Amino acid sequence: MPTIIDVQDVSKRFGNVLAVDHCSLSVEKGSITGLIGPNGAGKTTLFNMVAGAFPPSSGRILLDGEDVTGLKAHELFGRGLLRTFQIAQDFSNMTAIENLMMVPAGQAGENLFSACFRRGAVLREEAEVRRRAEEVIDVIRLEHVKNERAGNLSGGQKKLLELGRVMMTKPRVVLLDEIAAGVNRTLLNDLAAVVQRLNREEGLTFFVIEHDMDLIARLCDPVIVMAAGSVMMQGPMSQIRNDPEVIEAYFGGSPAVEAH
Repeated sequence: MPTIIDVQDVSKRFGNVLAVDHCSLSVEKGSITGLIGPNGAGKTTLFNMVAGAFPPSSGRILLDGEDVTGLKAHELFGRGLLRTFQIAQDFSNMTAIENLMMVPAGQAGENLFSACFRRGAVLREEAEVRRRAEEVIDVIRLEHVKNERAGNLSGGQKKLLELGRVMMTKPRVVLLDEIAAGVNRTLLNDLAAVVQRLNREEGLTFFVIEHDMDLIARLCDPVIVMAAGSVMMQGPMSQIRNDPEVIEAYFGGSPAVEAH
């Protein structure tokens, strides 16, 4: 498969701390690729650089063959790369359906002239956006709370809503940051099912940081292991679970990878 994210010899230094150390990895188009490692391995720093939160100190990052090193998050958004967060972001005083309808950029109603003099076009576009939002709210299984304020939703429901906002934009690649954190097992199953459906039916590529090893095993192939700022190994979860070096570095010598 072709590569969609290509991290080439990337390092990131914060003062005297080398958080990412000459790291190279790739994410194949159409895959769900996992990124795991012990605390302090550099996973989140790497994610932040890929997502445009800050530039690397050295090295290059390519998106679908284009050098995007140092581009800001909004510039990457325009190129089809999105990131979700460990703590879901939302417009808490707006309903779930309104949160989805806010996503598409460049809507006619945002233009003062169109809002005043092209009211028919604005209403037609709004109806189309609402139709798409209704489709998405059904896919993410939040139809029963679509008119509830987003601030009143549970943590798991907010993460489903965040995936719904991803669906409204139709991106090429999505970075998922610990979607399991604070989510009960039932909603986590819903989240996993939505990710798998988007990958299978719409061809979305996902790059996933996660501590829940069962979720990683369910969703991801391949899985990349980071330690001390660089890649330790890459492969299927069945291989990684039983690799002695990974067990030693990540799990302190436990006999098997169990948990969360």
